[in-house]
Amino acid sequence: MGLAAPAFAGGIHCDEDIAAVDKAMATAKLSDADMAKVKAARASAEEMHMAKKDEECEKTLAEALALLGIEDTHGH
Repeated sequence: MGLAAPAFAGGIHCDEDIAAVDKAMATAKLSDADMAKVKAARASAEEMHMAKKDEECEKTLAEALALLGIEDTHGH
């Protein structure tokens, strides 16, 4: 049971990060190239999240979060 907790926490972090990216994209002032990177990372991250690859999901979202100026509060 103890092994399930980190995976569960990762899933929550991915949900939170995806939601944060979605919210920030609505008002972001990024170049077209940077917005394309954010959108691609977000789409890829959601696929990974659905496949229960939450560590990969978080790593994929890290660049999108940085481009959007969102502080990483999960330590990934």
